[in-house]
Amino acid sequence: MKVRFVCAVLALWFGSLAPAQAAEEKPYPFFPFCIDWHDAKKRSFGEQAEMLKALGYDGVGHIWLDGVADRIKTLDAAGLKLYQITMTVDVAPDKQAFDPRFKDVLALVKGRGVQFCLLVNGAPPSDASADDRAVAILREMSDLAHDSGAQLLLYPHQGCWVERIEDSVRVADKVDRPNVGVMFNLCHWLRVDARRDYKPLLEKAMPRLWAVSINGADTHDKAADWDRYIQPLDRGSFDVGGLLKTLKELGYKGPIGLQCYGIGGDAQEHLARSMAAWKKLRANLAD
Repeated sequence: MKVRFVCAVLALWFGSLAPAQAAEEKPYPFFPFCIDWHDAKKRSFGEQAEMLKALGYDGVGHIWLDGVADRIKTLDAAGLKLYQITMTVDVAPDKQAFDPRFKDVLALVKGRGVQFCLLVNGAPPSDASADDRAVAILREMSDLAHDSGAQLLLYPHQGCWVERIEDSVRVADKVDRPNVGVMFNLCHWLRVDARRDYKPLLEKAMPRLWAVSINGADTHDKAADWDRYIQPLDRGSFDVGGLLKTLKELGYKGPIGLQCYGIGGDAQEHLARSMAAWKKLRANLAD
């Protein structure tokens, strides 16, 4: 009887989890983000989930706080995971720091292990004079996120206050909360850092490096647009395999996001090419 009771309790507990949470996360889950806006087919969330499942992706990243409930419903139906939600934070003294819907979205993602990627604005890029206000805002958000199990990631984005991975690490260390970390974004690093030595930056970030984004890219591009810094994974001169190998050597095992912003045409076509490239590139992550 005791054995039956324990089994019943375990079955009930696991059954209450989201599909992607019932089993331990595998190393290096791979998911695309920014796939909505430039898809010539204008697919619905349900159509996107079916496409991603068929192509072999593990889930998707969602942009902004709109439509999260629908996104979760369609991903659950396909057996996929919502990995990230991108949102903005503003550290300017006279601005609302973050969307009040953040609290409602936290309730929707409770127990799902979702990462909130924070694009932080409101001060000149890398200006440390805004650190104190940012720390206060991020600690407030950290407290709100605590019970949900969600993580907050400082997302370096060209032109934002948090523009460089060094900014992410500096601020996350000052916030000093177990649910606040950083993300390394290949395309933005290429744009803002003329050097091409990422290893020391990743080494310093490692204690809080909980996500990485990649894409096909050229090693250098002086043009103002992003066409050559954001390409499908099978294009570009930058050695993405070398980056992945370095991440493995440093002990990184977290999610790998595929940056798709600005890539036009049928999303299924470029996502299929990137998946084919990923299947080759992930040899750099093998034990």
